[in-house]
Amino acid sequence: MKIFSPLYQRVLQWSKHPRAPVYLGAMSFAESSFFPIPPDVILMPMSLAKPNRALWFAWITTVFSVLGGLLGYAIGYFAMAWIEPWLLELGYGATLEQANHFFSQYGAWVVFIAGFSPIPYKVFTIAAGANAMALLPFILASFVGRGARFYLVAALMKWGGAPLEPWIHKWVDWLGWGLVALIGGLLIWQYASS
Repeated sequence: MKIFSPLYQRVLQWSKHPRAPVYLGAMSFAESSFFPIPPDVILMPMSLAKPNRALWFAWITTVFSVLGGLLGYAIGYFAMAWIEPWLLELGYGATLEQANHFFSQYGAWVVFIAGFSPIPYKVFTIAAGANAMALLPFILASFVGRGARFYLVAALMKWGGAPLEPWIHKWVDWLGWGLVALIGGLLIWQYASS
């Protein structure tokens, strides 16, 4: 079933829109505190569509992601008692508990790793606020972690994306279904282990 190919084509068209950088910034901000879809899904096609602006798009993504992370931090700091039942209902309970454990052991390194990796960064921004992590190390770790991730994605698309684009287009449905299977498997594993 080919549902990812049309979505991929649509995102490529959206990425060429004059206001695409605004949408990228908004999505980057939202994803760091409450939105479930990572900004990579817009950053990658934008970098493919305009490779000469790929590093600028990475900068936008990084800055707005860190600003969104500050909102997540504020949510954790000021409203954790109110937001925790909602996070548990969304299935982030185990991740939140693990984040709290990691903060007690590793501090700012946890924010850096969460910023770079595909694990839900928003959970760690909220947990950083809930644990009253020092703000300057939080900002620095977020900036370096998120920046490294987004600049890597943009650079890969800029320097290797154009030759890979036909391959991505050909295999996007397989990649999409593989990602769905991976996420589904992780959710089942998390549910079974809790």
